[in-house]
Amino acid sequence: MVLQQHAYQSVEEYASQYLVIAESEVVIPVTYQKRWDDGFGARGWKVNVTINDPHIIASTRETGSKINTSVFVHDILDHFLSGFAVSGHRSEAMALIQLGKRTASEPGADYVQMIKEDILQGVVNGESLRSFLPDDLVALLPGNSLSDKEDMGVLKSKLGALVLIERLKAHFYTLGQAGEIHAAESWKKLGLDSKLQAKIGLALQKLLEKIDIFVESKNLTEVTGKLAVSNELVSFKSTGSQCAIAAETAVKI
Repeated sequence: MVLQQHAYQSVEEYASQYLVIAESEVVIPVTYQKRWDDGFGARGWKVNVTINDPHIIASTRETGSKINTSVFVHDILDHFLSGFAVSGHRSEAMALIQLGKRTASEPGADYVQMIKEDILQGVVNGESLRSFLPDDLVALLPGNSLSDKEDMGVLKSKLGALVLIERLKAHFYTLGQAGEIHAAESWKKLGLDSKLQAKIGLALQKLLEKIDIFVESKNLTEVTGKLAVSNELVSFKSTGSQCAIAAETAVKI
């Protein structure tokens, strides 16, 4: 079992093949594939640190209908650079608070979606169900060993589905807000100004749109490269032999 502390990562201890902290920027290796052989088969980009994570699906430049940011940018800014694990419900709770801060969006709908699709079914990524649940809900569970799905069945029968969802939604907010100091400290350690999160996010999205349109138009099967993020600009430089993106592509903050 992965302990809940796994949700918090030390950005200074990231392996150098996943992040390089330079004097005025951080450099993040990324990979594009036309079709990932990972069980999902999606076209898109992955931060290299996520490649072996079975819960991470490749993403493209596509954004949400209400929020102008892609999953790829969310993985980079709100998870990786904020010092949160790239997957897991606890880390997603914290990352969605960071997303909300830079896009002026509310994470409540996303929390409810995760609750209905996963938590109510007894599915928690990154830790055990009982370590994820708040103490007051754990206190309602029997001491004997039940499956996670059976535990959630007990809670639904005692509280009712609607009350349970609201209790879990409040818990997601509590977990998410608990990571705010860690995220700010992580950005500071990387030499990045957390007050520029929104602007960096918009610049990174513009950069992604440029390189994603290019690789799609050229029908490239795989591209490797490095994203550089600073307080002044974001840039991409290809490192693989197949990619024809010869010149460095950059967008100012």
